[in-house]
Amino acid sequence: MTCPLEGIFGAIADPHRRAILDLLVREDCTAGEIARQFPISHPAVAKHLRVLEWSDLIRITPRGRERVHRLNPEPLLAVRDWLAAHERFWTDPE
Repeated sequence: MTCPLEGIFGAIADPHRRAILDLLVREDCTAGEIARQFPISHPAVAKHLRVLEWSDLIRITPRGRERVHRLNPEPLLAVRDWLAAHERFWTDPE
């Protein structure tokens, strides 16, 4: 059985995917709008978007002929909770 955190940590391990999430924090975007922000190919951006969708970090909604990508912050709450349980290790070193 795979822990949901593994997929989330795997998704946010890549700097391009973190940058995509940072972009989606500010505004919802189409894949083309996202791709224009990065010096990588459109197919590479599409692969990153698939990983983010599989890890449930983004949601895709049809808007006419376009598909709009939106941040889904709920999985990040699991990361926050996991980190909070370990916070004492960096706030109280003894």
